[in-house]
Amino acid sequence: MVAVLAVTAACDEREVILPGKREDLRAALSTGAPVEDLAARQGNRSLPISLPAARNNADWLQRPGTPATRTDNPALGPAPVLAWSAPIGAGDSRRNRITAEPVVAGGRVFTLDAEAKVTATSTAGATLWQADLVPSTDGAGDATGGGLAVGGGRLYVSSGFGRLTALDPATGAVIWQQELQAAGNGAPTFANGVVYLVAGDATAWAIEADTGRIRWQLSSAPDSNNVLGGPAPALTDKYAIFGFGSGEVQGAFRNGGLRAWEVIVGGRRLGYARANISDITGDPVVLGSTVYVGAQSGRLAALDVSTGERLWTADEGPLGPVWVAGGSVFLISDRNELLRLDAATGDRIWGAELPFFVKDRPRRQKEVFAHYGPVLAGGRIVIASNDGWLRFYDPASGAPRGSIEVPGGATVAPVVAGGTLYAVSTKGMLYAYR
Repeated sequence: MVAVLAVTAACDEREVILPGKREDLRAALSTGAPVEDLAARQGNRSLPISLPAARNNADWLQRPGTPATRTDNPALGPAPVLAWSAPIGAGDSRRNRITAEPVVAGGRVFTLDAEAKVTATSTAGATLWQADLVPSTDGAGDATGGGLAVGGGRLYVSSGFGRLTALDPATGAVIWQQELQAAGNGAPTFANGVVYLVAGDATAWAIEADTGRIRWQLSSAPDSNNVLGGPAPALTDKYAIFGFGSGEVQGAFRNGGLRAWEVIVGGRRLGYARANISDITGDPVVLGSTVYVGAQSGRLAALDVSTGERLWTADEGPLGPVWVAGGSVFLISDRNELLRLDAATGDRIWGAELPFFVKDRPRRQKEVFAHYGPVLAGGRIVIASNDGWLRFYDPASGAPRGSIEVPGGATVAPVVAGGTLYAVSTKGMLYAYR
């Protein structure tokens, strides 16, 4: 009888209807952006910024993490147009990808296609030479990825076949090759007769540029999930800073390779499956006494170059090297936003939404657009995207400042040298804009 009364009492309770407007749970996703982005985009500020003067750099020797070879604001005209295009070899496919940004030196633009072919193109668009670096025991499609750097009169090429190769920039002839015993997908960095490289996800190398002999190496904890194309080491006069697949960052003395410090750039963005991948995708970038480095999982850290001490951490995961200028850090985040952060604190100043899902319908939101950069050039922030556009933004406010078509879409970050912007397409074409 007691049980019957309890059930009856429960049935008599009135349903409590909460006040407020009813929202569709999928409404936010219908715009192609994750729900949490709605809050993140609030409070954008347009703050003045004092940028370094534009400089007409003749060369772009390697990725921008090392201050000695970086041009902070390369000159670029206000309205660049397509000057020429040239083929560089195999484009992206289901198995193979182009991961190497072009490098420019001595009037030549060097590129690496998706199947380990290096091409030298003149700054007028003529093909000068090509070198196939596929080992005789392998097929062209058996490995992919790699990077490029120029220094000491040589062109250095890493490849997914596990080799670092030094080529003659004038002819493409092989000078030496070093077997790495690991996939050489990371981009090399050159300084003072030594080439630095992260091979695979867990080994860092210092290799003599004249002979290819290994000077020293470091190791990190291995990782099972990796992003194709590893980060380039950043160099100061004293230190080499490496990022690994485990999310670990190590600073080592360049003279001898003694490890000075190590830090994990950890954290995970909730609700994102790709946040399980902890790779350092935001290459170490040095400015003054600070190194900025970030992970795919959704974290960016500012560290002291000498000690590795953490100065600040931002809940944003850069998908490539950040660009630091005018007291601000610019990056493309793991949520497909172009962001401007305060370089001293990591606080958000503004964010500009970039195209996110390839298909907007909620149940088809699987593939996302890829965006590469950013690069500061001609006083504007430049982004290259695989949706077929180069986009320009105002660094102070994040307002759009025009766009240029890239047929087939871009597959790596743009580079700027000699007043020309170079972009590589998914179809294996090099485009020059002036």
